[in-house]
Amino acid sequence: MFKWFSLVALLFVVIALNVSQSNRQGLPNFNQLIQTSSPAVVKIDSVQKIIGTGMTQMNERNIPDMFREPHEGSRAGEAHATGSGFIISGDGYVLTNEHVVENAHEVIIRLIDRREFEAKVIGIDHRSDLALLKIDAQDLPKINFADPDKVKVGDWALAIGSPFGLDYSVSAGIISAIGRSIPTENGDNYVPFIQSDVAINPGNSGGPLLNLDGEVVGINSQIFTHSGGSIGLSFAVPAGVAVDVVSQLKSKGRVDRGWLGVYVQEVDKSLARSSGLTKTQGAHVAQVETGSPADVAGIRAGDIILYFDNEEIIESGDLPHVVGLLSPGSQIKAQLIRGKKKKTLDVIVGTLPDGLNP
Repeated sequence: MFKWFSLVALLFVVIALNVSQSNRQGLPNFNQLIQTSSPAVVKIDSVQKIIGTGMTQMNERNIPDMFREPHEGSRAGEAHATGSGFIISGDGYVLTNEHVVENAHEVIIRLIDRREFEAKVIGIDHRSDLALLKIDAQDLPKINFADPDKVKVGDWALAIGSPFGLDYSVSAGIISAIGRSIPTENGDNYVPFIQSDVAINPGNSGGPLLNLDGEVVGINSQIFTHSGGSIGLSFAVPAGVAVDVVSQLKSKGRVDRGWLGVYVQEVDKSLARSSGLTKTQGAHVAQVETGSPADVAGIRAGDIILYFDNEEIIESGDLPHVVGLLSPGSQIKAQLIRGKKKKTLDVIVGTLPDGLNP
């Protein structure tokens, strides 16, 4: 009997050791990644103008984003805000969030070796909340962008930044979802946000969200919280959007994006049944702006857009994501349901006017 129990005990020990070894092999070691990537991450201090109440002159946006709370400052006419960023080229280009440098009359970038540089704002893009900065330096370490098509739910992700001014703090987690729509004061944002459970706090704004290869999959931008701190719901601007914004800001100092000119709603079960659809999918056109590209192409209120430029529209928020990333002047096809009939229309994408949605 004793020998039998001994064998069982030994079996449990072997199983436990195997599981432990498996866990150690399966969990990543971030040491090398942090050492390699941290030198390209920067701390950003911006000096912003104050409106008479002692708050910085920042535009509050109707989204769940604790990063965009106004910062208290002295009443002497200026206030200081802290954020993060990262170097994208050896000649001194730095990417961060627009709200980190919004209305700033001075932007100071601090490198990991404690050198400080005054940055020039090359351009900002309000819709993606991105800003491109430039410092006068050469041969700087940089971080490359990841292939956006390879980012998958469940991938490991790591953030480096300055939460609450604590520079070069690191947090890790996984990609929770991709293609998230977050409402703005103008409606659905065209940015298909990456959601993660990486701990992000005020001061992480503009810092990189990295994969295990040390590539940028997103730019940490927003959190959803009722407490002011991280609750595991953070959102990053995806690399694909960032690459396009950087290219345009470098070349012309502004960002032009596609425009269709429709207001859309979700397709509910009742509408899906009456339209002959087997599931709720697509974007239900509630209104078409007169003279817009949609109007010219023959899209009507009541249509359900299922595909746009060969991209499937699963829910209404997918449409502005697809349209906004298209170059103005692009000729594409829109596949839709009108009544119970399928139609394909040719659309020439317009240029998104200021203050409107894609």
